[in-house]
Amino acid sequence: MTYPIQHSAKLSPSSSCSSHSSPVRKNLFKFHPSPKIPSKITPKFISSCQSPQNPNPNHDSALLSIFKAIPDWADVIKENGMKKKRSLYVNENWVQHRSSWRHVRHFVTSLNSRVVLSLVPPVMFFTSVAVVVATYNSAVVMNWLPEFLPVLRASSLPYQLTAPALALLLVFRTEASYSRFEDGKKAWTRIIAGANDFARQVIVSVESPNDRLLKNAILKYIMAFPVALKCHIIYGSNTEQDLQNLLDVEDLAVILGSKHRPRCIIEFISQSLHLLDLEPSKLNMLESKLSCFHEGIGVCEQLMGIPIPLSYTRLTSRFLVLWHFTLPIILWDDCHWIVVPATFISAASLFCIEEVGVLIEEPFPMLALDELCKMVQTNIEDIMRNEKSIQARVNAKRKSHLKKHSPNGWLNSLEDRQPG
Repeated sequence: MTYPIQHSAKLSPSSSCSSHSSPVRKNLFKFHPSPKIPSKITPKFISSCQSPQNPNPNHDSALLSIFKAIPDWADVIKENGMKKKRSLYVNENWVQHRSSWRHVRHFVTSLNSRVVLSLVPPVMFFTSVAVVVATYNSAVVMNWLPEFLPVLRASSLPYQLTAPALALLLVFRTEASYSRFEDGKKAWTRIIAGANDFARQVIVSVESPNDRLLKNAILKYIMAFPVALKCHIIYGSNTEQDLQNLLDVEDLAVILGSKHRPRCIIEFISQSLHLLDLEPSKLNMLESKLSCFHEGIGVCEQLMGIPIPLSYTRLTSRFLVLWHFTLPIILWDDCHWIVVPATFISAASLFCIEEVGVLIEEPFPMLALDELCKMVQTNIEDIMRNEKSIQARVNAKRKSHLKKHSPNGWLNSLEDRQPG
């Protein structure tokens, strides 16, 4: 039996290799031209030269996107919680806060807590590690795997020795974060008290009718300062929207164009004070009230710009990760498959403590700053509204006192002259 020889330039090695029984297979390769190598390697050429054995990069990217989906979802929940506006407690809130049902309420609403939801990635990961370790050890014990594979077990003595160190790390980390929270709260307490006191001094000191418009403008600037500082230290705040009801359009445009908006408002206040018809002593007294604003800016910017030393935060995180990586191996001899719930409880507890410390390290999103700014505005507006009524009542009492007593110091009425 003979085989026809086809002299074709399009003959490829793949087609010749398909007929293994052909005696002229070697001759067929002689007529196949050498392939042309492109001078430039283009992405299109690389994709066309990929063999079926090489993995598809799109498949790898899909796996990465799946593994990143849960942490990204937890981060979105956490950031949305940071943007949530806090409210000041009133009597009803305190009654609910100390209620005997609070434990049941807190447990039922666990899935609504952003702290709990942000712990889903690490807790799921280390629980999965525990499941893998337990499955592997069970397979080795049941001889489902080769005999040379060891059971993953270790002594619990290293954990007993290092447990106090981990506890101290978490305690000091949380305590340092709460100290920063206290500093932020105290700074804003001084700012709010200073703004109220400053407004009171302006209302009392400025008496000239010609300065009434300038006086109202200064009071508006004082109300706007806490709002501008709040927007300065909280990411994503809309300064224009928060200040548009407090300031004139021209003043607001100047403040929005400034690089440091709280200090720009302080400059507005300072220059307005110098335009008032005041005695030097009163002017100096009012200008001294601006020191609490400068101090508040310094404390807030320091807390925002200088976190807890990063080496301490990294050490705590690495210690927690290493601890829970090896926890199933340590507990296997005593717990066996109970290492899975034990790892879950340990990861949920310890990572929750660390997460709370990270959250309160940035104190200002945890404070009810919007409510505090509204409180300043309400207090100052209330004083401005009642200013004339209070002055009228004080003057009436003064006139009544003058009518009751004579100019020479003797009492006018007979009742006042009687002893006892």
